[in-house]
Amino acid sequence: MKKKKLILNKKDYERLNEMIMKTGGEIKKQYLKDLRNEIENADIVNPEQIPADYITMNSKIRFKDIETEESFIFTIVYPSDADTGQGKMSVLAPIGTALLGNRVGDIISWQVPDGQKKFRVEEILYQPEANKNFDL
Repeated sequence: MKKKKLILNKKDYERLNEMIMKTGGEIKKQYLKDLRNEIENADIVNPEQIPADYITMNSKIRFKDIETEESFIFTIVYPSDADTGQGKMSVLAPIGTALLGNRVGDIISWQVPDGQKKFRVEEILYQPEANKNFDL
């Protein structure tokens, strides 16, 4: 099965890449490897060119676990801003990494601590780029 191409905002890509590089050369943590693999295989575009139905950093999204039909609403954030009690999921969390760069309607299969899971992106409730907020 061919992997779909993700789209990332150039500013997000640069900030995420810098965060990964600050870990010091060789990446040993699996979650950093996963994020690096995702961003290195994405199409990088200027923030103004991001379609409104793609998940970017600081996007608030609703997604569903395909197996359980349970819905979740989270904002994908940088690790320093993560607070699951406030609905803010780190991009380094397995689901955060899996969702980034995908679009509404996509089904994502990803390894999480409980095993392989499938999620469907149901809706983007807020995307900074669609709201002309290019500074997040």
